[in-house]
Amino acid sequence: MQAEQLKDLVVNALEEVKAQDISVIDVRDRTSVTDFMVLASGTSNRHIKSLADSVVVEAKEQGVRANNVEGGAGSDWILVDLGDVVVHVMMPATREFYDLERFWRDAPDLGAAGSE
Repeated sequence: MQAEQLKDLVVNALEEVKAQDISVIDVRDRTSVTDFMVLASGTSNRHIKSLADSVVVEAKEQGVRANNVEGGAGSDWILVDLGDVVVHVMMPATREFYDLERFWRDAPDLGAAGSE
């Protein structure tokens, strides 16, 4: 699956379970680690877990296996590494504290829809 398609799949999976404040950042020109960073917020630890699970399940149904999932039940931050797309699902306070968007400030922010 192409990186663009995977990014769209991730955004759709997050939207289906009511993720808040979804942000897609294109980092292709800034790192070789991944193509897109997707950040989203949840309303509770349980919601964050269900958001991450939704991404993993949707990706798996399309033949994409998560390389790694960090965090879990009771966590304020779960990272899902899908290779070309890295997903960060966080509580709003955690997201504000770590402010990952700041690190990629110069990268194009593609918004929730994933297009400039």
